[in-house]
Amino acid sequence: MAFTRFEPGDIVVSNEAIASPMWSANAPTLTNFYTSSIQIASSTREYYYNVYQTASTEDAAAIQFSIAYCDSVGSGSTFLNPLVTGITATRSNYGQYRTLVLGDENATFEFGNTTSSYFYALSIERARYKESILPGSTTLNLKLGSNELTLTDDSQLNQAAVFTDAGRRYNLVSGSAGTIYPGLNSNGWTTASGSYGWLLPDIGVILLNGEALDGSVAGGGMLLNTQRSSNTSDLNQSLIIDALNAGSGFTLNNSETLSSDFVFVRGRNSSFNYSENPSFISGSTGAVIFPSFIDNPQTYITTVGLYNDNSELLAVAKMSRPLPKDFTKELLVRVKLDF
Repeated sequence: MAFTRFEPGDIVVSNEAIASPMWSANAPTLTNFYTSSIQIASSTREYYYNVYQTASTEDAAAIQFSIAYCDSVGSGSTFLNPLVTGITATRSNYGQYRTLVLGDENATFEFGNTTSSYFYALSIERARYKESILPGSTTLNLKLGSNELTLTDDSQLNQAAVFTDAGRRYNLVSGSAGTIYPGLNSNGWTTASGSYGWLLPDIGVILLNGEALDGSVAGGGMLLNTQRSSNTSDLNQSLIIDALNAGSGFTLNNSETLSSDFVFVRGRNSSFNYSENPSFISGSTGAVIFPSFIDNPQTYITTVGLYNDNSELLAVAKMSRPLPKDFTKELLVRVKLDF
């Protein structure tokens, strides 16, 4: 068997970004938001609610994302241990996201230009996306009575992302699908509480600034009315569930970068014109069966094999049809390897 070594110019590496809908069944937008009565009746309700695209008892039900309320002083939930005041589920949530995103237990969350001590974390179920959230695809509708907000990320306004311990970070602003709505200010923030939160596309998390949502309508808020009681199970995450259901629209796309190797297999006119196939060469004598093939051979290429330096077969490419080859023909076969 004859082998031909690839030249440097025979292999080209290409990267291609692929975007697709985020939610189950390739739905681009969630319009209904369901919780599980079993989970809400359990102790985990203090930490988060899982959100489904349909009733959790249906066969098609799948977790789309979870909602957790996070509070730096532990308000809005009961003490984990009555003898240790201040240690609550909401404080644990806050600490976990602070470590994950900021990497410093003494750091604070600054949304836009304002520090906030409480927020809501929407964590996208890992099975819903391949690599990350696609910046600029966010449209989050929240509604409470007659007060309504439509939020997006500012990735289209600020091309250079800010990086955290959790990867890229963009501000959430008033707008839709990456387009900022003109209103209170040019950056789409509230007047008193900074931005509406953060999009963290590389870990599939959206943080909603509680102070911005609780603010006045005139200042860009929606009077969400987050409860910050001490040692009381307020279950504030239900406020976001209600606002999502009333808003009836949460659009996200996921993004994936596909790396491809393009390998160009070149059959020169003087190469690959003879075969070791029994129809070409006698198995007993090793002679060419047809005398006319000695000086004017003809073969048909059906398969391309890619080998390493140890002559081990690594990949096989099959032709859609046999390709004739002789001394008067040259072949160029492009093999694409995706990974």
